Amino acid sequence: MTETRRNSPDFDPASLQQWWPQPSRPRPIAIFGAGSIVGDAHLPAYQKAGFLVAGLYDPDLEKARAMAARFGVEVFSSAEEAAAVEGAIFDLATPPAAHARSLALLPEGAYVLIQKPMGADLNAATEILDLCRRRKLQAAVNFQLRFAPMMLALQDAIRCGYLGDVVDIDAHLALSTPWGLWPFLKGLPRIEIAMHSIHYLDLIRGLLGDPQGIHAKTIGHPNHDVAQTRTSAILDYGDRVRCALSINHDHDFGRTFQASEFRICGTNGAAYVKLGVNLDYPRGEPDELWIFPAGGDGWVEIPLEGTWFPDAFIGRMANLQRFALGEDETLVGAVDDAWRTMALVDAAYQSSAQPATPVRPLPEA
Repeated sequence: MTETRRNSPDFDPASLQQWWPQPSRPRPIAIFGAGSIVGDAHLPAYQKAGFLVAGLYDPDLEKARAMAARFGVEVFSSAEEAAAVEGAIFDLATPPAAHARSLALLPEGAYVLIQKPMGADLNAATEILDLCRRRKLQAAVNFQLRFAPMMLALQDAIRCGYLGDVVDIDAHLALSTPWGLWPFLKGLPRIEIAMHSIHYLDLIRGLLGDPQGIHAKTIGHPNHDVAQTRTSAILDYGDRVRCALSINHDHDFGRTFQASEFRICGTNGAAYVKLGVNLDYPRGEPDELWIFPAGGDGWVEIPLEGTWFPDAFIGRMANLQRFALGEDETLVGAVDDAWRTMALVDAAYQSSAQPATPVRPLPEA
């Protein structure tokens, strides 16, 4: 992607915030789960940030031992042992069906990060919300895309007025996703929106707030048995903002015309974001952020200092750590807010299940 790099006079790409401030005294982290996301993102992120990992637990102890040996951390022999780590931040990198069971083991008032989604459906999310409220758990859901360096910089650019008022958001993905990396997905009735596009719905909520509603259609593909892998959705923000998602995980025809991108347009400027990790996951490609600033006359590439995987996981954990220390006033993606993302996901599935408005037939001659 090439363009002129002339700026508006007051646009300083280097000033855009790409990292969440780090905690002054990080707490130890106790991890529940030893799946691929732990090895691909959680542990690399915590090592990079210098966070202390007290250990990890997984019901499959052999898998836990292999993961622990790879990263040089301890293995807990039981979930109860993991839950007993004093003063810990608890990182539940568990399948949705295991969240409530793990949360019930934690000390009252504990600080905890819950892997997305917040349960298998909205009913499960409501049970988790009620459980966290009853036990006074300070819990956030790991919607970490908001913390990716490219997205932190985008949010900062919007706050600074470089785009004006956001009036248009397009998410376009056409790629080949290796669903076999997550065997726990097999047989689940909700996949694409609940497990993948939920990140984009949460990000959009962070940028625009809650929509009035959603129109969606999500379907599978005849070449495999994953419940859904293709989604089209329109988020209704009234007559001023257009927001649409076009997601196809079955574009398995080589890299040339694959895409993983957002286009965000404002009244005075625009931004383009490439989400590189989705392309050749989990190895991925570099992320990209380009901005056409208000008052400028060309696109400017923002030099990024990190990537969605694993660096967003640093920011996500840093916010929770700082909240536990009283250094952040707001816990981003707290369970109350995350429940609203789950409600949007549920509304999308309800919309998809509804019959479309039929097209009137041709009148008889």
